[in-house]
Amino acid sequence: MRDQGHVERVVVLALDGVYPFELGIPSRIFGAADGRYEVATCSVDGRPVRSDADFTIGVQHGPEILATADTVVVASIAPPYIPPGLPAEVAGALALIRPDARIVSICTAAFVLAAAGLLDGRRATTHWQSTEALRRRYPQVDLDPDVLFVHDGRILTSAGAAAGVDVCLHIVRTDHGSELANAVARRCVVPPFRDGGQAQYIEQPVPDSGAASTAGTRAWALEHLAESLTLTDLAGHARMSLRTFARRFHDEVGLSPGRWLIQQRVARARHLLESSDLSVDRIAGQVGFATGTSLRQHLQAAIGVSPQAYRRTFRRAGQ
Repeated sequence: MRDQGHVERVVVLALDGVYPFELGIPSRIFGAADGRYEVATCSVDGRPVRSDADFTIGVQHGPEILATADTVVVASIAPPYIPPGLPAEVAGALALIRPDARIVSICTAAFVLAAAGLLDGRRATTHWQSTEALRRRYPQVDLDPDVLFVHDGRILTSAGAAAGVDVCLHIVRTDHGSELANAVARRCVVPPFRDGGQAQYIEQPVPDSGAASTAGTRAWALEHLAESLTLTDLAGHARMSLRTFARRFHDEVGLSPGRWLIQQRVARARHLLESSDLSVDRIAGQVGFATGTSLRQHLQAAIGVSPQAYRRTFRRAGQ
C-alpha cells in the first residue's frame, strides 16, 4: 500500500506507432483517483510521435522526466512498429528509470520490456495475437497468454487495449484499496474487475444465433454468493445440461464455473475485510465459503496473505 499523503508520479512513454486509445488510459484512470496520482507523457526525444492513426501526437516532455517517475507506463504500439530489438534511443530512455520504480507495459509494449531484459525469468502477458511472436523472440519470458494482466514484483504487463484499463485499476486497488478503485471505475464507466482472462476474447467459431449465454446466470450467482452453489444449480438456472453449461461458461469467461465462483468470493471477501469490522467467520459465511478456514486458504492461495494481515494493511492505509 502507498503512503496516502504521497502523490504518485506516473510517466507514460509514447513510442512511434503508439495506439492513441491505450496512450490515454493512464491519464484517464489515474486522473480520476482523487488527486493521488499525477500523470505526464514523454517521448524518447521530446518530439511528437507517430500514432497508428492518421495523426501525430505532441508531448510536453522528453525522456529526462522518466527519472522522476514512481511508475512508468509504456504504451502499446502497432505491430508494424515493433522493433526487432531495442533501439538505442529507447534503451537510453529506459536507462533513466529509477531501480525502484514500477514499470507497466500495455499490450504490445511487452516487446519493449522483453527486449530490455526486464521480463527475463518473469511471468508476463501481452495481446493474445502477439503471444507466439513474443515467445519465439524472447523464450526467456514466462509468457501467460490467458490472463488480462500479470503483476510480478515491480513489473506489470497487460493484454490488449482495454486490459490497460484493468491493470491501471489494479494499481489503484493495490495502492489505495478497492473502495477508491471502484469509485474510479464508476467515474470512468468501466467494470472495476473483469471476469476471466483473454480466452473469452480469442477468435472462435461464431456460435449459433440461438445459443444461450451464461451472463444471466453469472449475474444471478453474484446475488447468491452466500449460498452453496453447485454446477447443477448454475446449469439449472441457465436451463442447460451440465456439459453444455460448463463448455459455454468456459468459452465466455475463460474459467471453469468453480474457479470463477472462488474468484468472485475472494473478491467479495477482500472488499468486506477492507470496509467492515465483520469477523473472518462472518465474512466467510456472507461470501459462500463454508468456514473461516476455507476463506483463509483461498485468500492465501489468491494473494499470499491471511485475512488478518490483509485487513491490517488496508485499514492502516485507509486510516
